[in-house]
Amino acid sequence: MSAHCQLTGRKPGFGNTISHSHRRTRRRFDPNIQRKRYWLPSEGRYVRLTLSAKGLKTVDLIGVEAAVARIRARGEKI
Repeated sequence: MSAHCQLTGRKPGFGNTISHSHRRTRRRFDPNIQRKRYWLPSEGRYVRLTLSAKGLKTVDLIGVEAAVARIRARGEKI
């Protein structure tokens, strides 16, 4: 599963881990990605979305129909 949100488009960020001696090594900051299944009433089926924690809150706020419309407007297939 790739670590990106279908709704908000959040992807991993990259940076450094800095040790006590101040040596730097590369690291990856992954978003909090969750897979959640939603009922889509207009199509009479479930859809499984890969969302970040902020994406889950957005779906709660705007509704699953509007969220799926936004995802499809970005060109992703559901």
